[in-house]
Amino acid sequence: MTKDVMVYIAGTQFNDLNPQDEAIELVTRGTYYKKNNKHYVIYDELIEGINGVTKNTIKFDEDMFLLSRSGAINTTMLFEENKRNTTNYKTPFGNIVIGLDASNIDVHEEDDEIKVNVDYSIDANFEFLADCKIALKIQQASR
Repeated sequence: MTKDVMVYIAGTQFNDLNPQDEAIELVTRGTYYKKNNKHYVIYDELIEGINGVTKNTIKFDEDMFLLSRSGAINTTMLFEENKRNTTNYKTPFGNIVIGLDASNIDVHEEDDEIKVNVDYSIDANFEFLADCKIALKIQQASR
């Protein structure tokens, strides 16, 4: 895999209050590298309604998926299969305690593409919000 990559991220929430799935998709250029059997992806994101850029770093392997965000939004979200983790999600609108309980992390690696799927539930301030999925695809960028 080359250093310059295209990053495709789709996040979906499923809950009883909203019959339609809430999906967020992002396609952007990023940087990829692998160190000590861990994969790293770095990319910048502009978020609608929030001033400034958020720098994102994703670190993952077969057992964990870590999303660190800094800038307009600041948080570190750790997903470990069959383990609950909490984090303080800092936004321009205030802080929220987020609970993450990952039930599945699946990594599929090929020469020019890596796919990661994370299934998890999320709660805010200890109230269940939704069951969620993250689908990450990293591909070599076209020149």
